[in-house]
Amino acid sequence: MNVGKKEKINVLSLFDGMSCGQIALERAGVKVDKYYSSEIDKYAIQVTQKNYPSTKQLGNVTEINSVDLPKIELLIGGSPCQGFSTAGKELNFNDERSKLFFEYVRLKNELNPKYWLLENVSMKKEFRDIISNFLGCEPVMINSSIITGQNRPRYYWTNIIFPFPANKNISVADVLEIHNAEIGQPQPYPRNYKELGLKRVERIEYRTDKKSNAIITNPQKNLLKTNDGYRKLTPLECEKLQTVPLNYTDCVTDNHRYKMLGNGWTVDVISHIFSFIT
Repeated sequence: MNVGKKEKINVLSLFDGMSCGQIALERAGVKVDKYYSSEIDKYAIQVTQKNYPSTKQLGNVTEINSVDLPKIELLIGGSPCQGFSTAGKELNFNDERSKLFFEYVRLKNELNPKYWLLENVSMKKEFRDIISNFLGCEPVMINSSIITGQNRPRYYWTNIIFPFPANKNISVADVLEIHNAEIGQPQPYPRNYKELGLKRVERIEYRTDKKSNAIITNPQKNLLKTNDGYRKLTPLECEKLQTVPLNYTDCVTDNHRYKMLGNGWTVDVISHIFSFIT
């Protein structure tokens, strides 16, 4: 690994969320001079500023003027995925949120950073090819399951050259606070969902690989089958599955914690990539 970079770099993180990028850079040993964040969710900003108070918040990505920034060595981002996801309506680039991808392209072209990375969800090849054409490279698919206890396939477009991460063989059981889950058993939606205070969901996934389903923004879907029935994953368990420091998100309500953890990056995947910045 090329860890231990001596020079400090300036970073611009678009759609920064709760700043998983900063955790990953710190974990990878990459020294940061100034970290600029583009984010509009006040709760995500609150979490970021609690953990990284020197973060320079820039607000809406559409209002960022590249001439106002110093030299940026690293541009990162995970543009909103609601228009790309195979789990969503697949609205493609007609979705206003997905059009924000072109703000990433704009700033990449204007800033010409030495390194850049874009993360996004599983999507149709035709959508993926459009992104690849604009960025000039093919993505690498990495499933977080090789590093943590959740199934979370994601695409990574980057000019950082890195080897595929090694499998750590972690199961969801390794991160549980309450060890009563029937790990590896099918997880249909509970028949007594109303008694559990849960709302009915449309799509149920079944897992037999000792992993959890991908952490998502809706805690009603982050379920485990247990010896006593069903329960939601706790915020701490979601932090562990996303390899976020424990209690990193504890300054906001649980609902906001679930939302930003579901939207966030699996930090150790990003850290692995960043550790090959030279």
